[in-house]
Amino acid sequence: MKAIICGAGISGLAAAAFLAGDGWDVVVVEQAAGPRPQGYMVDFFGPGWQAATALGIIPRIRELGYSVERLDYVDGRGRARASLPFARFAQVVRGELVSMLRPDLELAIREAVPPGVHLRYGRTVLAVTQSRASVTATLDDGASLEADLLVGADGIHSVIRELVFGPEPEFLHYLGFHVGAYSFRDPEVASLVGDRFAVTDTRNEAMFFYRLRDGTITAMAVHRTDDPARPDDPQDMLRSRYGRLEWICPAALRHCPRDLYYDQVAQIRMPRWHTGCTVLVGDAAAAVSLLAGQGASLGMAAAYVLADELKKQPDLGRALDSFETRIRPLVLEHQKAGVSAAHWFVPATRHAVLMRRAVIRLARIPGLTRLISSAVVGKSGAALTSSQNPSPE
Repeated sequence: MKAIICGAGISGLAAAAFLAGDGWDVVVVEQAAGPRPQGYMVDFFGPGWQAATALGIIPRIRELGYSVERLDYVDGRGRARASLPFARFAQVVRGELVSMLRPDLELAIREAVPPGVHLRYGRTVLAVTQSRASVTATLDDGASLEADLLVGADGIHSVIRELVFGPEPEFLHYLGFHVGAYSFRDPEVASLVGDRFAVTDTRNEAMFFYRLRDGTITAMAVHRTDDPARPDDPQDMLRSRYGRLEWICPAALRHCPRDLYYDQVAQIRMPRWHTGCTVLVGDAAAAVSLLAGQGASLGMAAAYVLADELKKQPDLGRALDSFETRIRPLVLEHQKAGVSAAHWFVPATRHAVLMRRAVIRLARIPGLTRLISSAVVGKSGAALTSSQNPSPE
């Protein structure tokens, strides 16, 4: 069996590793010239942990990850107005939580991809044609690839989704935020951040900071806006929009490069993730947004479940149906959580800021710690262990 995977991010690499491990002949097509260095910090836990365990990469993930002491919401002088120790999150998920950069998570997965998988960087799919038994992808270099399965794992702005399922506006639901992320070096700023996540305790726009082990600072900027369109000059916009923020923000904005990660915060909502011999996974199928968290984890989980169903079901259509049946409830749960989180992630009013502080302080009270932390980290993803439509024995 042959598979074409479009996208060499977390979901695509995981799908390649699992399918190749099951004996599939796999080609991965990625439009970027190589692994992308840009990316912000993510907390990896939940449903993807089981997938990472199956790949045998948990030790590597822990090696590449960071031990975060706490999350501090800070005022204009850098003083913590509310704090949440990360150990409380880890307790809820039995220690199965690692904070790490998205590119480092991709690296851990890429190292687990079998050597027979062909990674074709710098290539884009221009056309897709399907028959009842196969799919053909035409690349921008004129190459034509034929396979039994095409997996669209090319992110929220998926080319495969556009070619096979329809225009992006039919499925993209904007959540009212934009995000920018970049890294920089500044020893003074690094000493002020310390071994914690530091978040400005502000409304309408906020900056998030973390210091890496080499002293580099990762910065993420999130702000509210009714306009989903990307600005012509994200660097200039960030410096202008966030100019009122205090503490280390002015220094961080001076370090903001012209080449930074920037996108709208949105979800992908589709009634169906597969048609014919094509299936979507990860953000291409159902981006949950950074407001919900666990997008990387859900992407790995989807790849794991897809490979599991393809292994159990000889009929492709039934396997893809079972894949959706297993993973969709988990995705919908996190999409709902993402919408609910919008009012506190970057609050719009002073009242919402005060309410967020109060809830975080309540997390220190015995008996409420697990309740509040569970609401933040969500469910563990036990749905990955079995199918509701198992194949006959």
